[in-house]
Amino acid sequence: MVRIRLSRHGAKRQPTYRVVVADQHAPRDGRIVESIGFFNPRTEPETISIDVERARYWLGVGAQPSRAVERLLKAAGVYATPAAPAA
Repeated sequence: MVRIRLSRHGAKRQPTYRVVVADQHAPRDGRIVESIGFFNPRTEPETISIDVERARYWLGVGAQPSRAVERLLKAAGVYATPAAPAA
Protein backbone atom coordinates (compact mmCIF):
# COMPACT_ATOMS: atom_id res chain seq x y z
CA MET A 1 0.00 0.00 0.00
CA VAL A 2 1.19 3.52 -0.76
CA ARG A 3 1.07 6.07 2.05
CA ILE A 4 1.43 9.83 2.23
CA ARG A 5 3.55 10.56 5.29
CA LEU A 6 6.23 12.79 6.79
CA SER A 7 9.97 12.32 6.28
CA ARG A 8 12.16 14.01 8.91
CA HIS A 9 15.05 16.28 7.94
CA GLY A 10 17.08 18.93 9.72
CA ALA A 11 19.54 18.95 12.58
CA LYS A 12 19.10 17.48 16.04
CA ARG A 13 16.21 19.23 17.84
CA GLN A 14 15.55 21.34 14.72
CA PRO A 15 13.18 19.21 12.67
CA THR A 16 11.71 20.03 9.31
CA TYR A 17 9.60 17.56 7.40
CA ARG A 18 8.87 16.68 3.81
CA VAL A 19 5.46 15.37 2.84
CA VAL A 20 6.28 12.29 0.77
CA VAL A 21 4.54 9.44 -1.00
CA ALA A 22 6.17 6.13 -0.08
CA ASP A 23 5.47 2.43 0.23
CA GLN A 24 4.29 1.63 3.74
CA HIS A 25 7.14 -0.83 4.24
CA ALA A 26 9.89 1.66 3.31
CA PRO A 27 11.83 3.24 6.22
CA ARG A 28 10.71 6.67 7.47
CA ASP A 29 13.58 8.51 5.77
CA GLY A 30 14.19 5.84 3.14
CA ARG A 31 13.06 5.29 -0.41
CA ILE A 32 10.21 7.54 -1.56
CA VAL A 33 8.04 7.62 -4.67
CA GLU A 34 7.52 11.39 -4.79
CA SER A 35 7.96 14.43 -2.56
CA ILE A 36 4.80 16.57 -2.65
CA GLY A 37 5.37 19.17 0.04
CA PHE A 38 7.16 20.68 2.99
CA PHE A 39 6.25 21.28 6.65
CA ASN A 40 8.15 23.36 9.21
CA PRO A 41 6.63 23.19 12.72
CA ARG A 42 9.26 25.55 14.18
CA THR A 43 7.92 28.75 12.63
CA GLU A 44 5.07 30.77 14.08
CA PRO A 45 2.64 30.03 12.48
CA GLU A 46 3.68 26.63 11.09
CA THR A 47 4.84 26.69 7.46
CA ILE A 48 2.89 24.29 5.23
CA SER A 49 3.58 24.01 1.51
CA ILE A 50 1.85 21.18 -0.36
CA ASP A 51 1.37 20.61 -4.09
CA VAL A 52 -2.44 20.31 -3.95
CA GLU A 53 -2.80 18.87 -7.44
CA ARG A 54 -0.32 16.03 -6.79
CA ALA A 55 -1.82 15.33 -3.35
CA ARG A 56 -5.30 14.99 -4.89
CA TYR A 57 -3.85 12.70 -7.58
CA TRP A 58 -2.28 10.37 -5.02
CA LEU A 59 -5.42 10.32 -2.87
CA GLY A 60 -7.41 9.55 -6.02
CA VAL A 61 -5.31 6.49 -6.85
CA GLY A 62 -5.65 5.10 -3.32
CA ALA A 63 -2.77 6.47 -1.25
CA GLN A 64 -3.60 6.60 2.46
CA PRO A 65 -2.42 9.67 4.45
CA SER A 66 -1.05 9.33 7.96
CA ARG A 67 -2.96 11.16 10.72
CA ALA A 68 -0.42 13.99 10.81
CA VAL A 69 -0.46 14.40 7.03
CA GLU A 70 -4.26 14.30 6.98
CA ARG A 71 -4.26 17.31 9.33
CA LEU A 72 -1.80 19.13 7.05
CA LEU A 73 -3.83 18.31 3.93
CA LYS A 74 -6.97 19.73 5.54
CA ALA A 75 -5.07 22.91 6.48
CA ALA A 76 -3.73 23.21 2.91
CA GLY A 77 -7.22 22.84 1.42
CA VAL A 78 -6.71 19.54 -0.36
CA TYR A 79 -10.01 18.19 0.90
CA ALA A 80 -11.93 21.32 -0.11
CA THR A 81 -14.42 20.56 -2.87
CA PRO A 82 -13.96 22.60 -6.05
CA ALA A 83 -16.70 25.09 -6.80
CA ALA A 84 -19.46 23.75 -9.02
CA PRO A 85 -19.71 25.46 -12.42
CA ALA A 86 -22.59 27.89 -12.84
CA ALA A 87 -25.51 26.56 -14.88
